[in-house]
Amino acid sequence: MKAWLVQELGEPSEALRLAEVPVPSAQRGQAVVEVKAAAANFFDILLCQGKYQERPPLPFTPGAEVAGMVTAVGEGVKLSVGQRVMAMPQLPHGGFCEFVVVPEQVVFPIPEELPFTSAAGMFITYQTAYYALHYCAKLQRGEVLLVHAGAGGVGSAAIQLGKAAGARVIATAGGEEKVHVCRDLGADVAIDYTVENFIDIVKAQTGNRGADVIFDPVGGDVFDNSRKCISFGGRLLVIGFAGGRIADAPTNHILLKNYSVVGVHWGLFSKLMPNGVHAIHDELMKLYQTGNIDPLIYTQAPLGQLPQTLSQIATRKTWGKVVLCP
Repeated sequence: MKAWLVQELGEPSEALRLAEVPVPSAQRGQAVVEVKAAAANFFDILLCQGKYQERPPLPFTPGAEVAGMVTAVGEGVKLSVGQRVMAMPQLPHGGFCEFVVVPEQVVFPIPEELPFTSAAGMFITYQTAYYALHYCAKLQRGEVLLVHAGAGGVGSAAIQLGKAAGARVIATAGGEEKVHVCRDLGADVAIDYTVENFIDIVKAQTGNRGADVIFDPVGGDVFDNSRKCISFGGRLLVIGFAGGRIADAPTNHILLKNYSVVGVHWGLFSKLMPNGVHAIHDELMKLYQTGNIDPLIYTQAPLGQLPQTLSQIATRKTWGKVVLCP
């Protein structure tokens, strides 16, 4: 089969090589999935560069989200051959290949009506957003949710899940095109942060009260400014640091406004509480089947274009998810 291998660390165009490797076999507790679609993520770039928190031994195949068909199962596995699934491959056996072997606990059945391309693009983003909003923030119907980077993969998921929970959603994005994306996703208010001050708009939209929950995958200045428009007793969710700078959280300000700064580490949650991940998956499938969520796919490309696709993601001009198909 064909598989992308990182044989030496560097930029994706230099590090990745498309190779012919044996089709994997399933050992006890494992399943082999024929990959029909695989989603690309920014951290795949960091993996190629050797800058990610995980550093698998060389050579390895990146790719953390796939969807496809089960083709073989090992001893003790309850999945069925031919079953449609999404899965989260484990390094060093990532998903940018034609067949991937995956532990059963990170394989999740999907309904017939969910396309493989959509399934591949929704696992990490929707799991993270659901965990953040429902487990960490305890978002309530009627509350105001401010979502930063609303046109991104996790931000777009947060907009849809916020609306499904009955929240009033305000979203920020960079540029007119991405603002339109946020509106199309269901945001009640969409702000172009390149030309508008989101602090003033959030205050105006909430009668100067501020947002109850703020979903921040950016950090840096965005985090600093979010503290200025959070409600008394609000919850500021730290999702990530796409902006580059890790902000400080002055405790005197947290005390005065009685808000919470809540870390969202879905990766560790998934390892410590795998049953919770399966429970969230079941809820997400229900929300998809009722039309409340639908993954935002920026583009679909052939698997052979992985280096070019990752270079495109590195420019941060894409939105939603980018999916590759063998």
